[in-house]
Amino acid sequence: MTKRIKLRTLLTGGLFTLLFVGLIVRIYVVQIVKADYWTAQAMKTWMTKETITQERGKLLDRDGKVLAADAVAYTVAVGPKQIAELEKKHPEWKLTDRIVSKLHIVLGTEEAKLREMITAKKENGEYLAQKEIRPEGWKIDKPVMDRLSAFRDELRKITKTSNVGLYFIDEQKRYYPNGSLASQILGYENKDGIAIEGLEKKLNDQLSGTPGFIKYQKDGSRTQLPNGQVEYKQAVDGNSVTLTIDKDIQFYIEEALKTVYEKTKPISATAIAADPDTMEILGMASFPNYDPNVYWEKSKDQAAFKNNAIQSLYEPGSTFKIVTLAAAVQEGIFKPDDIYMSGSVSYKNVSTIHDHNWSGWGPISYLDGLKHSSNVAFVKLGYEFLGKEKLVKYINDFGFGQKTGIELPNEISRSVNLQWPSDVARATFGQGSVLVTPIQQVAAVAAVANGGKLLVPHIVKSISDPTTGEKTVTEPQVVRQVISADTSRKVGEYLETVVSDKLIGTGKSAYIPGYRIAGKTGTAQKVVRNPATGKSEYSKDRYVVSFIGYAPVEKPKVVLYVVVDEPQVDNAGGGSIAGPVFKEIMGKSLHHLGIEPNLETTDDTDTKAAAGTAKPEEVTASVPDVTGMTVAQAQERLKSTRFPIGVLGSGTKVLQQLPKAESVLPASQRIYLLTDTKPGNVPDLTGLSLRDALEMCSLLKVVCTVEGQGYVVSQKAVKTDGKWTLHIKLAPQNGPVTTPDPSQQNVAPPE
Repeated sequence: MTKRIKLRTLLTGGLFTLLFVGLIVRIYVVQIVKADYWTAQAMKTWMTKETITQERGKLLDRDGKVLAADAVAYTVAVGPKQIAELEKKHPEWKLTDRIVSKLHIVLGTEEAKLREMITAKKENGEYLAQKEIRPEGWKIDKPVMDRLSAFRDELRKITKTSNVGLYFIDEQKRYYPNGSLASQILGYENKDGIAIEGLEKKLNDQLSGTPGFIKYQKDGSRTQLPNGQVEYKQAVDGNSVTLTIDKDIQFYIEEALKTVYEKTKPISATAIAADPDTMEILGMASFPNYDPNVYWEKSKDQAAFKNNAIQSLYEPGSTFKIVTLAAAVQEGIFKPDDIYMSGSVSYKNVSTIHDHNWSGWGPISYLDGLKHSSNVAFVKLGYEFLGKEKLVKYINDFGFGQKTGIELPNEISRSVNLQWPSDVARATFGQGSVLVTPIQQVAAVAAVANGGKLLVPHIVKSISDPTTGEKTVTEPQVVRQVISADTSRKVGEYLETVVSDKLIGTGKSAYIPGYRIAGKTGTAQKVVRNPATGKSEYSKDRYVVSFIGYAPVEKPKVVLYVVVDEPQVDNAGGGSIAGPVFKEIMGKSLHHLGIEPNLETTDDTDTKAAAGTAKPEEVTASVPDVTGMTVAQAQERLKSTRFPIGVLGSGTKVLQQLPKAESVLPASQRIYLLTDTKPGNVPDLTGLSLRDALEMCSLLKVVCTVEGQGYVVSQKAVKTDGKWTLHIKLAPQNGPVTTPDPSQQNVAPPE
């Protein structure tokens, strides 16, 4: 027995000795051998790291106005655990119902979805401590948060507790203060912080910056230790990018495009304005568009995100005749006074090509052919006189068939392949195998305007480093000299006649009194598939209409292109649809840039027009909006513009005005103020355009007939079958004006 006790004692003692030795060895290994490793592990427990968010670089317009910047945002969250506890103690508060109802009203989230979030549980059945309301409550703006914050204060009063289970998490998001303005240029950053489309994506590396951090030692309550280690890295904000865009001109473009888009319901409407001397883009837009602040609202409409200015190919139609004209002038084969037979022309291996007026205008000069936009004239110039080799050379030299290099993503291009004689012939007037983007058109016409230099278009003016203050400026970049400065001047003068000749100029709808404008219309039939034959052919009722031009001709400051794809109106043409849009944008842009109308006058109108230096009109002014004012107020407002005033009716308030507000007119033009809707006598309409004269008759409920084209030169009341009709005679504005017979100025009201 004694031996057994001793043996057990020895075994137990030996075991404890071994355990003690092992513990000593383990302590040695931990504290000596692996001291560095375990020290590092302990530091991880003691240390905490917090990210310091950087600010994404701003996108600014050329004058420093903010187009995109980071802004404070908030994410709404609920506390299922806290709400459940309060509901259990005080069911009469109906806390869940109150929160669900308010969040549904403010955020628009479905009530069933909100209840599911407010009662969310873990896998073990316990309520979650916090649940974010996504996506509607994710990164909301401060005004929305303020509404919900006021609601939370109400709940706190009801429950007499500060924690009611409704929280706001501080966030940061990308904000676009001008809404949809320039959206397809800017692109957007989604709520996950990923740059999508536009410059946000293209310049993401420049804009992003680098986040910083702070590491420090903490105690068990996460309080920083006074003498603990601290590691800090400062956040580096992204670079700010100044664009070439002029916010005001961008606004003019988008307002004009919105109007034509809503009125004609096309597939798309696009415009680009640029400075031809530098090819800085002053404005660029396409409709339909979207608001990058709420990009998800147009997620199913991909057309809204497409920048047609660089991502769509069109048969340019007659605007492309500028290339053929410039080439012909440069080669010395364009003789403006030479005569050719208009109507149609045919060559071997080329089917007959007609003018848009199939019967033509008889034998006319090449300059008149330009004004009429005669296809025959340009086929003869490009196909017969220039030939394929030279024509293709100029097409390539003007930059077609290759990307322009603008700093925007997803620019496309298609090579120009003129394989057959018919391809060459049709290319001379912008149809057939010629497919171009609007930005290529603008770059080419800018070369015509600026003395012959093809430039790379730019939309980035400069990039600034916020840390060093260093600024990288984009300089104009010349690709090649395409035509001479003398050719550039001549082509500008010829193109000016397309706008200034109010009798036959196809671009007369873009005429702005007091400014010399060079321009060209375009109306291109679209290629469609014939369901009966399965073959592609030109449509008889689907068109791409456009207008391109620049001003002032003597020293171009703006080149502007407007293209409308398939307007849903009868007899759509570049002059009737795109021309007025061009006129509105160009007029406002020139005024904004401080370019005043030329006040010089001359009687040699016809000679100047033929030479391409048409007579500048008398001083012009923009018609202010006086509708809604009293007659006295309207008269006082119009005094500063020097417009003569005519008051129609016996009312005291202006119900309508004619011409409409923002029209740019000679200061001698009379402004009529309609003060009641009772039909009455028609005033002297002399000098009014046909559109304004017809609108006046419509306002006064008077039937009228029209003779001629241009502006009202006389009017006469005619009684037929006992009913009065107003006969209006029109003539070009520079034609003779018949002095109206005072006895025939008025038409009795319809019975």
